[in-house]
Amino acid sequence: MPVLRHIALCVALGSGLVTGAAQAAEELRLYNWGDYINPEVLTRFTAETGIKVSLDTYGSNEEMLAKLQAGAKGYDIVFPSVHMHDTMAALGLLEKTDINQDVAFANIDPAFLRSKSDPTGEYCMPYAWGTVGIFYNKNKVSKPIESWDDFFAEAKAGKKVIMLDDMRETLGVGLIKDGKSVNSTDPAELKQAADWLIERKPLIAAFTYDSVPMVQSGDAAAAHYFVGAMMYVKQDPQNLAYVIPKEGATMYQEDMCVLKSAPNKANAKRFMSFFLQPEIAALNTAQQMNGTPNKEALKLLPAELRDNPQVNPPADVMDKLQIFQDLGKGLKQYDRVWTRVRTAN
Repeated sequence: MPVLRHIALCVALGSGLVTGAAQAAEELRLYNWGDYINPEVLTRFTAETGIKVSLDTYGSNEEMLAKLQAGAKGYDIVFPSVHMHDTMAALGLLEKTDINQDVAFANIDPAFLRSKSDPTGEYCMPYAWGTVGIFYNKNKVSKPIESWDDFFAEAKAGKKVIMLDDMRETLGVGLIKDGKSVNSTDPAELKQAADWLIERKPLIAAFTYDSVPMVQSGDAAAAHYFVGAMMYVKQDPQNLAYVIPKEGATMYQEDMCVLKSAPNKANAKRFMSFFLQPEIAALNTAQQMNGTPNKEALKLLPAELRDNPQVNPPADVMDKLQIFQDLGKGLKQYDRVWTRVRTAN
């Protein structure tokens, strides 16, 4: 789930590529994570269909849900993480699309049908996945970072390190370090995770999503961040690196869902079908530097991406990855514990 900068993007082709005023008036409004879709995907969709695409972005699942619950109207497609997919289903916010009846849905690896509320893909389809690890500047660390112990060792040595301002991701690190599930609702386990973080809080320079520029410039040595950081590693491999900590990590998966309130449901379903094409999913993945649930798209990726162990980890690393689940009422415990971490001196 890479969260870089909040942007607004509108993609529309010139009138020469649009046939007819009625077609030109058609719209599709996406609400996605910041910088989490390749603009060329939207350009191609408009070129093929004549449908004008607009994109607004959010920084977290909670921000997206809060905006919708506050009455935001006009969005057609959202991209919730799997646990938020289930939360939104329970709230009756999602439209049944029957996307799983599309012949190209066979391209989706069934292992990514993780939603408990939508196990066959009648509502949403898997969009992208990745890990959450450590992004660091090679010039600012004493040795290559391999673990959370290495991360905090740099902080103890006076280097600036950053963690995500994300309740579940950051508490999840504490749970993983203690060998526990990131979906635990055991009060004792949550307390221990919070205590671990509070003990290290003086070493954490900031809790933020906006750490990429600081790591790039060397102002920060390392940051808790998404595998989307590989976009920057690819641009500057001599100075930047991303690693999945050896203790294990969280993995994320976002799904593409149509809102029940969507004003352009037919266009939304058309976009879902468009994205099922292997070449389109591969186009998105190659730019995002993350994982794809589309089996056929995976085959189209360049070897340096497809075989990169930080992007597509080997089986022994995959076994150490945990994905968030909808906790229902149990989430209130996380709210309380996270407030304690954030307000601790």
